[in-house]
Amino acid sequence: MIVADITMSLDGFVTGPDPGPGRGLGHGGRPLHAWAFDPDSEVDARVLREAVEATGAVVMGRRTFDVVDAPSGWSEDVGYGARHATAPPVFVVTHEPPRSVRLVDRFAFVRDGPAAAIDLAAAAAGGRDVVVMGGADVVRQALALGRLDVLRIHLAALLLGAGTPLFTGAAGMPRTLVLESAVASPNATHLTFRVPRG
Repeated sequence: MIVADITMSLDGFVTGPDPGPGRGLGHGGRPLHAWAFDPDSEVDARVLREAVEATGAVVMGRRTFDVVDAPSGWSEDVGYGARHATAPPVFVVTHEPPRSVRLVDRFAFVRDGPAAAIDLAAAAAGGRDVVVMGGADVVRQALALGRLDVLRIHLAALLLGAGTPLFTGAAGMPRTLVLESAVASPNATHLTFRVPRG
């Protein structure tokens, strides 16, 4: 399956204002991912573990890559899957590959757009899920292209007021999704939607 998996605030933002390397989730955005790092929530731990175990490859955009490859980004202890720190192959959608890559063995750079990155990820996933993890622009493009089977939103118990919106001016709208599950924790409500094709 092709799964978009992203955390969003109650007011529709996936980062706070001014995100970038060293401040990946922008000002005030760090609590968005509290659910992924809370060792006391059995619900959050199960949601994270099941998603990580199902993932065979990842697609992300260049801005997300710049954040995770920065010195304060992914490491041996924190990576894809938060504290699980797994290392599936990652395909980065970009117009221009970076000149240097800190975690060089984890990333491949795709200049031909999200559809090409998803195809490459599917070939590398070994029959497991391809996860489109962000940012918002790559998720919107994958949805508009009709390439998603599932949209998973972790709706954080947080209001940001500003930042990077997940859905704004998205092509291919309106779109009716089918709610398959909703699981709540003190940190987030984990929503899984099936995306009908056509």
